[in-house]
Order: sequence, then C-alpha cells, then structure tokens
Amino acid sequence: MALAVLNLASQARFAPGHLVMTRGIDALVQQGRLNPAPYLSRHLSGDWGDLDDSDRRQNDAALRSGEDRLFSSYQVAPDLKLWIITEWDRSVTTLLLPSEY
Repeated sequence: MALAVLNLASQARFAPGHLVMTRGIDALVQQGRLNPAPYLSRHLSGDWGDLDDSDRRQNDAALRSGEDRLFSSYQVAPDLKLWIITEWDRSVTTLLLPSEY
C-alpha cells in the first residue's frame, strides 16, 4: 500500500499523517475483499463519499480551518461500508468499519 500512498500524495488536498487501519479493515484487505486505495484517494482529494450536505459542509469548513476532523463514508458493497477519519491535527488517518467506531 506504500506505493499507492505515494501516488495519492500528489492529488491530496491535505496531509493524512500516519495511515492506520483497524483489525476489521486489515482482515478484509488480507481476504482480498477490500482495496482501500481508491477510497483513501477520494478522501484525500476532498470527495467525502456518502455524506449528507451538512456533513459535507462541515468537512469543507474543517479542511479550510484545520481545526476539526475530516470524515468520509463509502458504501463499498451492499454489505460493506468504509469510514475514513483524519484527526483534527492531521496527525493520523484511520480506515475503519462503522462497527469499530
């Protein structure tokens, strides 16, 4: 995944900090059921996925101010949703399942 992250950096609107994933996401990646790279790319480019307008505006404001976390939600498959959260200080970006929040 390191090479994919390097390719994503040129299109990113913000620095992700350390990239981490939960056990649930890691298991799906190991099973070949999830490739998180395109969703991480969308998150870093400011495509917040399946959020309502209010949440999108909140993310856009947080991106401008640098004072709040950034949250994205992607419906990967009918039974699989991926959340990506970048902390307010942009030190860590976490890929997780909603059930792991």
